[in-house]
Amino acid sequence: MVDVVSPADRSRMMSGIQGKNTKPELTVRRMLFASGYRFRLHRRDLPGAPDIVMPGRKVAIFVHGCFWHMHQGCRFAKMPATRPEFWKAKLEANVERDRRAVEKLRALGWRVLCVWECSTRDVQAATGMQAAMSAWLGGRCQVGEIGSPQRG
Repeated sequence: MVDVVSPADRSRMMSGIQGKNTKPELTVRRMLFASGYRFRLHRRDLPGAPDIVMPGRKVAIFVHGCFWHMHQGCRFAKMPATRPEFWKAKLEANVERDRRAVEKLRALGWRVLCVWECSTRDVQAATGMQAAMSAWLGGRCQVGEIGSPQRG
């Protein structure tokens, strides 16, 4: 399959993709703050440089884009039709890096929560997300995920 945009346009589009302070991340931060939680951002001294860190609670939160981190069963995690070999290798490497980061954080005694982008896109899912995050933070689970209940 041939790309529908020129290589220069594709390069410009890809360079505009943010790694920090994305819209889903800002949504999660707003909800946590509104719930009374305080946190630090992008701690590079921790494995995986979590997006949100609550040092006193030893909680690390990653806000993952469904496409970039291959959210299983999510409609936003569609494999591109152009250069599928390249994308498959790249995205699988992201997933493996995520897995290793969670493993290392767990070994250091941290609890880890992954909030998926799809849970911030849907208004109904987003309203339940704030309660789900508070419930997880108040619980004892060591690893958790929050995604949209209707991903398909």
